Amino acid sequence: MADEIFSVDASTAIVTGGSGGIGASIAERFVENGANVVVCSREQTRVDEVAETIDDRNLSGDIRAVECDVTDRPAVDELVEAAVDQFGSLDVLVNNAGASFMAPFEELSENGWKTIVDINLHGTFHCTQAATTRMKEHGGGSIVNISSSAAIHGAPLMTHYGAAKAGMLNLTRTLAYELADHDIRVNCIAPGIVVTEGMESQMGFTADDIDRMTVKRRVGLPEEIADVSRFLASPAASYLTGETITVGGVPRVEETHEFSDPYAWS
Repeated sequence: MADEIFSVDASTAIVTGGSGGIGASIAERFVENGANVVVCSREQTRVDEVAETIDDRNLSGDIRAVECDVTDRPAVDELVEAAVDQFGSLDVLVNNAGASFMAPFEELSENGWKTIVDINLHGTFHCTQAATTRMKEHGGGSIVNISSSAAIHGAPLMTHYGAAKAGMLNLTRTLAYELADHDIRVNCIAPGIVVTEGMESQMGFTADDIDRMTVKRRVGLPEEIADVSRFLASPAASYLTGETITVGGVPRVEETHEFSDPYAWS
């Protein structure tokens, strides 16, 4: 019973932004646990590679790869229909598709702003609206939005990204209220620094550099976000909705103080 309550076995899930990193790890974790997953990205060849790698492991669940740009509503509608046609229902949606780049606010173009907001926030709108229609027909479901700690703390040179991801936090809370009567739970994960291909190129370290025996928990792995995603989609999170879980390692606190001895004033 303890294992079953944390299981997503026999459920059908859509994972967007699944061509690598966090999305690919979430898809693999779900299939590993017995879920049927439709994983998508804007490039069919890249998402095919992810699906083939997972399929080669002969896991208990099934996986299908679909090309889908989450900013294209007809494509999103087709994605949802493909999942239902293939597996008979839709139980879980993981809104992971996202994009970012760094730029000072005063140099940020209108097109750059719109592009990031469109992918991160507008894409979540499209996928959620299309998915909830089917979830309502099948008696409920779970939506997991992947935001960012930048949505909470802010991030220099990423005003566009932080603003879009912050929108996901409010969307999560409001939708949790609106969809509660349909037994659809909506929750959000705000990851901190997670080692993905994009992060590796920006920050110069890889997953191989992280030693969980000694690390101070300031950098995470995609699998750690996948584990939280699976929990939120499982019956174990049945009383959890409208919440944002920060998965960011060591909490951000003030690390400097006026005195060399922090207790000198007492």
